[in-house]
Amino acid sequence: MTTAQTQELDVQPTPLALLLLGREADPKSERGVECPGDLPSPSDPDLVERARKAKEKLGDKVFVLGHHYQRDEVIQFADVTGDSFKLARDAAARPEAEYIVFCGVHFMAESADILTSDDQKVVLPDLAAGCSMADMATAEQVAECWDVLTEAGIAEQVVPVSYMNSSADIKAFTGKHGGTICTSSNAKRALDWAFEQGEKVLFLPDQHLGRNTAVRDMGMSLEDCVLYNPHKPNGGLTADQLRAAKMILWRGHCSVHGRFSLDSVNDVRERIPGVNVLVHPECKHEVVAAADYVGSTEYIIKALEAAPAGSKWAIGTELNLVRRLANRFAPEGKEIVFLDKTVCFCSTMNRIDLPHLVWTLESLAEGNLVNRIEVDKETEAFAKLALERMLALP
Repeated sequence: MTTAQTQELDVQPTPLALLLLGREADPKSERGVECPGDLPSPSDPDLVERARKAKEKLGDKVFVLGHHYQRDEVIQFADVTGDSFKLARDAAARPEAEYIVFCGVHFMAESADILTSDDQKVVLPDLAAGCSMADMATAEQVAECWDVLTEAGIAEQVVPVSYMNSSADIKAFTGKHGGTICTSSNAKRALDWAFEQGEKVLFLPDQHLGRNTAVRDMGMSLEDCVLYNPHKPNGGLTADQLRAAKMILWRGHCSVHGRFSLDSVNDVRERIPGVNVLVHPECKHEVVAAADYVGSTEYIIKALEAAPAGSKWAIGTELNLVRRLANRFAPEGKEIVFLDKTVCFCSTMNRIDLPHLVWTLESLAEGNLVNRIEVDKETEAFAKLALERMLALP
């Protein structure tokens, strides 16, 4: 439809439509904006050497963080690897580093900026490296949800618990309303704490981690959980449903982990007799219930490290990590396969490639600060409060 036709019909494109068409940019969105500057060609045979030289020139001024889901071509230049929260804490433990180059996604870089000093500058090699899950809860939507809870007369009983995979705005909302942040490895501890503070939990933004933790780890029933859909009036729930629920789950999910299905589990068991199925708790409840082991990214790595030689494993998490683990443990005779037959990388995490990393490091080495991620002071203060509550968990 042309602009003239749109005007004739008196239809105005929404801000989201303009964003997706590339005609607008939202600095608070995980979707990011176009990366400025000329990127090196991905076919440049000297990229590895260029990255090495730029990093060497920067010396201790730069600290490169690599999330487990990054490409191998990027991971090779990481000073430390880990999950999002471990990397943010590692950055805070390096106060001498002027530049923190975060090879991950937008919310991770925000967390690093919140936890590091004002003198440190956090850089994301590609501003369009976002997180679809984090995008599924905006500050405006969550504020509207809180109004719905207030109208239902239960807001004072509700404690927000937000997954680390959320924007700084959502973390700040959580801190402002007496809640805490959690990771996939400490979600039960966070929920135990929350239920000591109130009668109900609003869990943001991943419904599956919230549901799996409540039902699998805390003994609740599926009936104790309701799903709040921000795209429906009152979240698609009645006031009575909200009053009866213990867990109010936000309708969000991980686009990678959400792909795994019960059919995936059944199929791999038929194909590989004796296989151990190990999945991330961001997977759907029926997948988690059918798996042999469930745990965070760090848990998955440690489980495979401790696994006996000759054991067989089907892993339900991002493919870059699974492939890296398969190669790492092949000499020990451990057979490691991807749980699903369909190849599925995290598309936004994969935006951080070697050309973007080279452009970033060379720009910094030349004294040009690029792609800085900076959280405003008020948001930072409340988000840090929520993070500190997590750090204080027993």
